[in-house]
Amino acid sequence: MAHPVLSTHRPDRSRRAAQCRALVSLLLALAGCATPVGVDLADPDEVYRTLTANVLTTREPSAASQQLLLRLDLAKRFEDDPERTLMIVHAGLGGPDEQARLFALAELAFSLADRQRDPPWFLASALYACAFLFPDDPARAPEPSDPRYRVALDIYNRGLASGLVGDGHTRELDLSARSLGLPFGTLEMASDDEFFHWGASRLKKFEAVADYRVRGLRNRYRRPGIGAPVAATIADAAQHLDDRITRWVPPDAKVPFTMVLRVNDLRSGLDDGHLVGRLERFDEGETSCVSIGRACVPLEFETSSAIAYRLEASPVWDTEIAGFRSGDLPLVGGSADRGLTMLAPYRPGRIPVVFVHGTASSPARWAEMLNEILGDPGLAGRFQYWLFTYHTGAPIAMSAANLRGSLTRAVQALDPDGKDPALRDMVVIGHSQGGLLTKMQVVSPGNTFWALTSDQPIESLDLSPDTRDELERAVFFEPLPFVHRVVFIATPHRGSFLSRGILGWIASSLVELPKGVTRLGVELTTRNPTLIAQRKLRVASRTAVDQMDPDNTFLQALATLPIASGVTAHSIVAVAGDGRVTDGDDGVVEYKSAHIDGVASELVVRSGHSTQAEPATIEEVRRILHVHVDELDGTATRVAGGFQ
Repeated sequence: MAHPVLSTHRPDRSRRAAQCRALVSLLLALAGCATPVGVDLADPDEVYRTLTANVLTTREPSAASQQLLLRLDLAKRFEDDPERTLMIVHAGLGGPDEQARLFALAELAFSLADRQRDPPWFLASALYACAFLFPDDPARAPEPSDPRYRVALDIYNRGLASGLVGDGHTRELDLSARSLGLPFGTLEMASDDEFFHWGASRLKKFEAVADYRVRGLRNRYRRPGIGAPVAATIADAAQHLDDRITRWVPPDAKVPFTMVLRVNDLRSGLDDGHLVGRLERFDEGETSCVSIGRACVPLEFETSSAIAYRLEASPVWDTEIAGFRSGDLPLVGGSADRGLTMLAPYRPGRIPVVFVHGTASSPARWAEMLNEILGDPGLAGRFQYWLFTYHTGAPIAMSAANLRGSLTRAVQALDPDGKDPALRDMVVIGHSQGGLLTKMQVVSPGNTFWALTSDQPIESLDLSPDTRDELERAVFFEPLPFVHRVVFIATPHRGSFLSRGILGWIASSLVELPKGVTRLGVELTTRNPTLIAQRKLRVASRTAVDQMDPDNTFLQALATLPIASGVTAHSIVAVAGDGRVTDGDDGVVEYKSAHIDGVASELVVRSGHSTQAEPATIEEVRRILHVHVDELDGTATRVAGGFQ
C-alpha cells in the first residue's frame, strides 16, 4: 500500500504570517481581550463631556483642536513649545484646512494666554475667533449648529476683554486708542471720543462684568451673542441736570454696555501682521444685533451681572433705615427730581414701568424682580424701568405729591411735544406704602383730604407762597393722565396692625420729619390759630407710620376713593402660612386690608410682607406686563379671573 510522502518544504513567509495573525486573533478572542481598534461601553455622561469639553470649560483644548494638532504631529510640540507651535499653525493659513486652523488657533491661543495671563495672546485669540466666525467667503462660515460656533463666540468675547486689560494689576480695561502688540504683528486700535460719553457725561473705570460671580439673585441671565459685556462708571452725571440722559442718573452710577472690535480686512491683516480696528459701544437695549459682513449677529448682554454690579456697594442701601428716620437725608440720585431715577437712558417708544418701594426700604429691593423681567426676551425692547426713592417716614400725601411731580416733570422734559405715545401709557407698581403712593396717582380726591385738615377754604389761610404750594400739591390733585395701569403689592389700603400699639409708637417716634413738612405744620398752627381748636391736622403733620394706622382718617378717606376711569388695577396680596386666606396676614398687613374691589386681577401669594422678591409675585408682575403689551398690540383676550 502506498503511503503519502511527507514534504519537508517550508511554507512562504506571507503564509506563515497570515497563520500567525489568525492564531493570535483566535487566542485574543478566546481570552476576551480587546482588539487594537474597537469600542468599549462607557458612561454616556463621560462620553458627552469628552465631546463637548473646550478650553473655556476645562482649560483643555476641544476635540477639534486636538485633532488638528495630532493630524499635523504637533501635539507633543505644543506641550513643549506652545508659542512656536502656534506660529507653525498660523503659517499654514490659506490652505483648504483654513477654518480648522483658525478655530484651533483661537482656542490654543486662549489656552496659552490663560496660562501666562498674556494680553497680546488673549487679543490674538479674539482675532482668530473672529476670522473663523466671519470668513471672507460666507459659504465657509460655520453653521450655528456647529459646536465650534458658540465656543468661538465665547473666545472672542472673553479674549477681547482680557486682551484690553490695562496694567495687569487691576481689572480695569484700557479702551483708549493706541497701538497694541500681537504675537504676529500689531493692531492699531481706534476709539471715538463718543465712545467715552453717555449723554453729557463722561465714562470711566471700565470693567468686564462677565468676570464676576453674581450673588443675591436666584438666576443669572445672559443674552448670548457677540461682544464683551462691560460696565463703566459715570464720572460727572450730577453736573448735567439739564441733560435728557443723565438728569435722572445718580452720581457714580454704573452703565452696562457691550463692546465689539471691528477690524478692517481681518484676514489680510493676519497674513501681513498689520491690523486696523475700531472699538464700538452698544448700550443695553439700544439694539439687539450688530452687522458683520452680510449677517446681523446677536449682541451679548449680561443683564443679571449688570444689575448686581450696579448695586454692589451702592449708596442706595443707605437710604433704607436712614431714609425712614431722617426726612432730610439726601436722596440717592435724581435729587433735582425728588427721587426719580432710571435704569437706562430714556428711549422713545418704550413704556415706562415705575417701581415704588415700601417703608424703610429702597429701590434695591426690586433687584430680584428686575432681574427676571430684564431676562425675559418677550419683554425686551418694550419697556424702560424707572425707580422712585422717597423718605418713607414722611407723610404719605407729601411723598405721593413728590412722586406725582417727578413723573410729570419727566414726561414734560422728555417729550415736550407729545410725540411719544409709549411715554403716556405708564405702568406704576408699588409695594406696601409704595402702593398707597401709587393709588394716589390715579384718584381724584376733590376736597376729601382738605376737609380732614380744616373747615376753612385754603385760600383764607395765612401761609407763605412755598408752604401754600406744598400743601395744595398734597391735597388737591387729579389723576395722572399718562398712567394707565397700576399694580398694588401687599398694600395696606386699610392700614397695618403694626402701626398700632408700642411698635407703631416707637417707629413713629424715630421719624424726623422733613424740614418742609415741619415748616408747613408750624405755619399752619402759628399763623392760623383757629386750626388748633379744630384738632384736624392729620394730612400735613402726621408721619407715614401714624397714617397707616387703620383708624387714621386720612387712610380711611383714601380707601374710599375709586380708581380713575381708564386705569387698570391689579392686586397681589401676601398671606403667610396655610390658613384661611381671608383671615390671614403677611406679618404686617392683613388680607382684608390689602384686598380691594374693582381690580382686574387679584393673586394671593403665600409669603411674608416682602413678597416683591417671591417667584410667584414676580411671575404675576411679568404676566401683567405681557398683558399690557398684548392689549396695546391688540392680541390680549379676556378669560375668567384675568387675561391670557
